Amino acid sequence: MSAETSVPRPRESDVDVSDSALFKGMLSEAEFAFAFFDVDGRVQRVNDVFTDVVGVPAERLVGRVPIESLAADLSQLITHAVQGVIESDAPVTEGRVRVRSAEGDTRHWSLSFSPVHDEAGELRAIALVGLDVTESRQTEEDLRRSEERYRSLVEAQSQLVWITSPTGAVVEDAPQWRAITGQGLEEYLAHGWLDVVHPEERQQTEEAWKEALRGRTMFEWNYRVRTRASGYRHFEVRAVPIIRHGRVVEWVGANTDVTPQREAEEMRGRLTDQLGAAALRTARLQGATAILAEALTVEQVVQVIIDVGRTALAADRSAVALLDPDRAALKLINGEGVPEASGTSGEEIPLSHSSVMTMAVNSRRPVFAESPDSLRSQLLDAGGDEQVLANYLTHTDERAWVGLPLLAAGRALGALRFSFTRPQKISQEDGVFLEALAGQCALAVERATLFEREHRTAETLQRSLLPDRLPVVKGLELAQRFRSGSRHVQVGGDWYDAFVLQDGRVAAVVGDVMGKGVKAAAGMGRIRNAMRALALTNPPPAAVLTGLDRVFDATEEEEQVTTLAYMVVEPVTGEGTLALAGHPPPVLVSPQGTAMLCEAQPGTPLGWPTSRRQFRFVVPPGHTAVLYSDGLVENRKRGLDAGLAEICSVVTEAPPEVVSSPHMLLDFLVDRMLSGYEQDDDVTALAIHVPPATKSD
Repeated sequence: MSAETSVPRPRESDVDVSDSALFKGMLSEAEFAFAFFDVDGRVQRVNDVFTDVVGVPAERLVGRVPIESLAADLSQLITHAVQGVIESDAPVTEGRVRVRSAEGDTRHWSLSFSPVHDEAGELRAIALVGLDVTESRQTEEDLRRSEERYRSLVEAQSQLVWITSPTGAVVEDAPQWRAITGQGLEEYLAHGWLDVVHPEERQQTEEAWKEALRGRTMFEWNYRVRTRASGYRHFEVRAVPIIRHGRVVEWVGANTDVTPQREAEEMRGRLTDQLGAAALRTARLQGATAILAEALTVEQVVQVIIDVGRTALAADRSAVALLDPDRAALKLINGEGVPEASGTSGEEIPLSHSSVMTMAVNSRRPVFAESPDSLRSQLLDAGGDEQVLANYLTHTDERAWVGLPLLAAGRALGALRFSFTRPQKISQEDGVFLEALAGQCALAVERATLFEREHRTAETLQRSLLPDRLPVVKGLELAQRFRSGSRHVQVGGDWYDAFVLQDGRVAAVVGDVMGKGVKAAAGMGRIRNAMRALALTNPPPAAVLTGLDRVFDATEEEEQVTTLAYMVVEPVTGEGTLALAGHPPPVLVSPQGTAMLCEAQPGTPLGWPTSRRQFRFVVPPGHTAVLYSDGLVENRKRGLDAGLAEICSVVTEAPPEVVSSPHMLLDFLVDRMLSGYEQDDDVTALAIHVPPATKSD
């Protein structure tokens, strides 16, 4: 009986590594491109990746040299590399090769060519292995561009960048820094940037730098640096620690030359010292003048004066009062600027009452009271009541006052009042500034007063050209809405009209004379009157528009544009006809709250050579037809097509009680269509409602 002493043999794999099928499978699964060439340079074997890259099937490659089947540039590269391996019997690598795929995109490949020897050491073949390096190349390109952008940004900002070790020691060259300071490389590496900091600032700078190193916090500092020319320039520095895995690996700093800014600041400081408060007052006056120039109404001017008093004068209270010559009194525009304890009664201050404002108006000169004693002295000299004054000074927190007359061409318009809760020294320069400010405020008040008066006149004129009231007709309800869009004292050209014809039918029209001002209003009046005369003579819409074309040619300028929508409707039945002259189509609203735009042809504006047409347009009982100007549906932010679609959508949102009332319907449409938009044009709307038939009818 014998024991087995041999070492167990490892279990052999069933896989034969020399199996060609296994080799072929490995190549087919590989992500790299593979090709085999014989010593004559002919292709012996390729994998699918290779055929995909070159765009040529394997059957056209095997047994051929590259020049017979591949593109010229690629075949030349492969042939040259294969020949190099054959001649040198050593690997050859082509670092980057661009290959255009069948889909048309360009990919980057790294190709390696290696010799393959048999057991005797003879060269039997050359193996090509290709790796797709497109992504890595793109990463390198992105990194390169990022570095270029960084360098460009640094250069554009005139920044000097430097790097130190975690301990703050200089370890890398900074050529830009040395170009400024004149330091040699050895000197810079040995002593660093601190060596050229101004001696008066070096110790504090070094301490601050060490503190940043210890705390691993951002280092921000300002210091002067000695330059190559032995002068000094001002620099701002910011350095940050680069931390990885909780440890500082280096510090990166950037110095910015701020010498021009520092010199400009020093010069501004010298100028400020020389000019003093006068320059500041001039700037404040210019700012106040610019703001006042934009104020249109008295209310806006008063608000600007209050803001100027608070910002430019640091006043605690500001008040404006306008003179009423007939009542010999000042009317306060903002009474909260004058405490009740000052002895005033209500919103009026009689000129006979002693106050800083009345004294300023009566004397046509500024009144400056720098303290309560100064105010008491001046008011008593002006005949003020000592008891009233004492009571006021006891209860008020005001301690200094300024009263300024508002004068225009020597005529008093009112007065300004500024008060302070602390004594206020008023210098001669301050007095000049305040008088100039009062002059600008007076001009603004005068302009605003004129604006409001003319604006009221303009609105009155515009409304006077529109009918006083709409006719009352059985079997028909009419409603109108007009909202002026004029904000600059100009009359608009929108208009509407409705009147009863001789046969009992009702004519309704909405028109728009493009433009603003009296010229547009005059044109509107002429067209309105001519339309009435034509309609009463020959009412069919087509005939009226034809007549208006002739009137327009005879009376209006060629560049004038006028549009209108005109209809004639039968009460009770709602039967009617319509004609359009370049005007938006009417909207027909059903009792159920649906809206439909009239499909009549829009035609051309008045005066354009055309054959006028009219269309049947019925307003069935219970329905409402709405004529309107383009200001309702069109503005700077909303085009006409969008506006027409929106008005139909808005109608569907109206409650039943709104749909059944033409007055409520127009209010609803105007409010909703203008909501969220700045009105920049007149809005005119005319509703024709045919009541639903009753059982008695």
